[in-house]
Formats: sequence, C-alpha cells, structure tokens
Amino acid sequence: MPEPDPYQNPKEAIAPTGAGGAMDLAMSEAETLEGGGTGRPRSLWSDAWHQLRRNPVFLVSALLIAFLVLIAIWPQLLTSADPLRCDLSKSQEGSAPGHPFGYDTQGCDVYTRTVYGARASITVGVCATLGAALLGSLLGGLAGFFGGWWDALLSRIADVFFGIPVVLGGLVFLSVVTSSTVWPVVGFIVLLGWPQIARIARGSVITAKQNDYVQAARALGAGSGRMLLRHVGPNAVAPVIVVATIALGTYIALEATLSFLGVGLRPPTVSWGIDISNAAPQIRNAPHMLLWPAGALSVTVLAFIMLGDAVRDALDPKLR
Repeated sequence: MPEPDPYQNPKEAIAPTGAGGAMDLAMSEAETLEGGGTGRPRSLWSDAWHQLRRNPVFLVSALLIAFLVLIAIWPQLLTSADPLRCDLSKSQEGSAPGHPFGYDTQGCDVYTRTVYGARASITVGVCATLGAALLGSLLGGLAGFFGGWWDALLSRIADVFFGIPVVLGGLVFLSVVTSSTVWPVVGFIVLLGWPQIARIARGSVITAKQNDYVQAARALGAGSGRMLLRHVGPNAVAPVIVVATIALGTYIALEATLSFLGVGLRPPTVSWGIDISNAAPQIRNAPHMLLWPAGALSVTVLAFIMLGDAVRDALDPKLR
C-alpha cells in the first residue's frame, strides 16, 4: 500500500488516520472556527451568535424578555380583568381566589395592574433606547468620521447634557408637561440619553476608520458616504448595540423613578412606578401592594442588564 503524500493531504501528514489526542481536537476546533467545516471564516456577528447560543445567561434573559414583551403586547393572555376597575370595599385586602396579589388602596386588583404595567414600562424603555441610539449613533458617527469643527461642536454640546442631573432635569422638564401619555417621558430620556451613545459611536468610528480596509477603499476613490455606510458603520456598530441594550434596563428604571416622584407617567396610565408610589405610604399595612410591582420592575431591569452583559461578552473578544 503506497504511503500518503504529505503535500496532497497535509492533515494525514500531521496526524495519521485513527490517531487521537490533542492533535485531533485541535483540528476539529480549527474546522469549527472556520465555520463548521465549510471552509469559510465566521463573521463577527455569526461568531457572536455562536457564543450567545451557549451562554445560559443570555438564554434565560432572552426568554424572560420575550415573555415580558408578549404580556406587554397582549396582557389579556394572563388576565381578563380591567386594571382601572376598582372596588373601595376591598381596599388593601390580601390575596383572594382569583386575585392572588390582593388589592391596592383604591380596591384595584394588584395582579391585573402588575400585568398591564409592563406595557408602559417596556414601551418607554424600547422607544427611548431606539431614539437615543439612532440620534446618538448618527451624530457621534458623523463627528468621529469627519472630525474638525463638527467633532468639537458635538463634544461641547454633549458635555452640556452630561452636566444635567437626570432626576433634577426630569423634575424641571416634565413638571410643565400635562400629557399623561408615554411620549413626554420618552422624549426626555432621549434628550439626556443620546450623548452617551454619541460618545461611544464617535470612539468606535474613529477606531474603525483607521483600519487598512478603510484606507484601501479611500485610496481606490470611494466616497465618504460609501465608506461610512459600507465599511466604517457596520464595523463600528457593535459597541453601540451593547451600550444600548444595557441602557434599556436603565431607562425602564428611570421611568419608574420619575413616575414615583409624580412627574413621569400619570393616571389613568397603568405603570409600575405609579403603583409603587401609591403603595409606599402603606408599606406597613399592606406590603403586598409594593412587593409585586416592585418585584416585576426589578426582574425586568435585571433581565435587560443580563442580556446586555451577555451581548457585550459575545461581541468583545477580549472578554471571552
């Protein structure tokens, strides 16, 4: 039987057929890193998804967030009661058949209001995150790519917004708003949230535009718009996604804080922050009024923060 030619089959030259041990494991791992044996290297996003699928923190947080989004869209899946229907004769009563969380001061079902409260909180968090991410990415990306006076102007404007205390700014800005919808709160959070995203996007774009492929595209005559959209932008968006995912949980907590202080969402809007504010004076007499909305808020914020941490670990090779 002729011996295998090492130049025709280098794998057999390195590790003969049937040989086990570390060399086989290394070859298998190399094929995995090349895209499951297809010979094509995985991109940043496919590699990140490969890591996320094996991260239990991501799986748990993603399932929990999916459940919260589902009940925010269709709260009727968990309850058929009206969160605004109250009975004063049952004020501050504990759990009862069909009402596991008891009643609040006005005699409203705490379970129903906790389920419906997810809609306002998640709506504010998602809309505020999208608005801040889009505005911050646009301004920060342009400043980092073009530099010059535009970069200096944006940096000074961002410094002004960074100097505004969030809670104090909310008390001043939202105290003059009479609307009971979520949009004034969303607008305020976007107004104070975009500088953080802009700073991250600016630094990421400055780093990406110094890569060799961007310099090669510039040498071949590619315009600024094409380089920004085709080469710099896709390779600079990962840090923005990470920061925005973590900030989403922070924005939900901020909405609850502003609603607790009486300047955020207002009745008849159902919100966890409103329910926590109403339950705080009665914490000794009826702790169940505070326990359930506060618990739902804490779990939601924790789920988004855990999701952001998992995405950060997957997109940053230094943290693996």
